[in-house]
Amino acid sequence: MRSRLYWPQADCRSALLAAILLLPLLSACSLVRAPTVAAAPATVPAPDTAGTLSVEPSPGRLILVLAERQIGAPYRFGGASPDGFDCSGLVLHVHGLAGLTVPRTAAGQSLQARPVQGADLQAGDLLFFASRGRGRAVDHVGIYAGDGRFVHAPRTGRDVGYDRLDDPWWAARFAMAGRFWADPVQAPPPGAAPPSGVAP
Repeated sequence: MRSRLYWPQADCRSALLAAILLLPLLSACSLVRAPTVAAAPATVPAPDTAGTLSVEPSPGRLILVLAERQIGAPYRFGGASPDGFDCSGLVLHVHGLAGLTVPRTAAGQSLQARPVQGADLQAGDLLFFASRGRGRAVDHVGIYAGDGRFVHAPRTGRDVGYDRLDDPWWAARFAMAGRFWADPVQAPPPGAAPPSGVAP
């Protein structure tokens, strides 16, 4: 009996995600850097015994995975590409890959993000800091990774990497947390119209 390859119904979305995630690796192997492609989040096939199920990661988890793929990229003031990132450029880049539009600066991002309370922090949420001290303007942003860690482009001389929210320096400068993505299992806002075909 000849074995057949099975490709789930979400093959186009899976292939798109694979292409997006592999693009930086493939472009590093050539002399010509391929352009960055912004796309909507894709379905990632989950391993299972039957090979028929796929699981779509939460938008926040996708943002975190995309940010973690940039760990080791150099810091570059004004940078928003794998050639070099500043803090808000990293946020702009990974949200763009996830199909979301965000402001360019940390201050602009903090003003437009939906506030998130500490107890509600999820992977992919943004952490905003006032590096000149509490009560000052927001001027730094990182992407929450869970367990008190975050990914960010810290400063000249330090590559994209992890830091801890409970580090005394960062804790003293923490301003707020926010989110641009919507959890697909969240209830719609009060007064929102139900999706078509759903009775109110």
